[in-house]
Amino acid sequence: VQLQAFGGGLVQAGDSLRLSCAASGDTFSMKSMGWFRQAPGKEREFVATVSWNGITTKYADSVKGRFTISRDDAQNTGYLQMNSLKPEDTAVYYCAAKDFGVSVVRSSYTYWGQGTLVTVSR
Repeated sequence: VQLQAFGGGLVQAGDSLRLSCAASGDTFSMKSMGWFRQAPGKEREFVATVSWNGITTKYADSVKGRFTISRDDAQNTGYLQMNSLKPEDTAVYYCAAKDFGVSVVRSSYTYWGQGTLVTVSR
């Protein structure tokens, strides 16, 4: 599976942004998808994940209630809707995919897209 994330940009605190992750190649619909982010000088951290059938989702505590992960397998695309953005959400966001169930563990993901930068100003 090849993944390409896009939709990042510069927004103000409180704004919303939707990231997209376009998939091609292997059967994306049979894979769980996740979003991770990496702020300057920090480790890449888990943000959200959704199961292959869209039924199971998990979120990092820091984004719970503000971010929503979803997928449209007909379009081979995953999404991360980000609302009420905060300056601490500033990071490069990466989408990833894996076989089998959801996971919050970065190393369990096999497929990675390039990152898209989200900058939230005060």
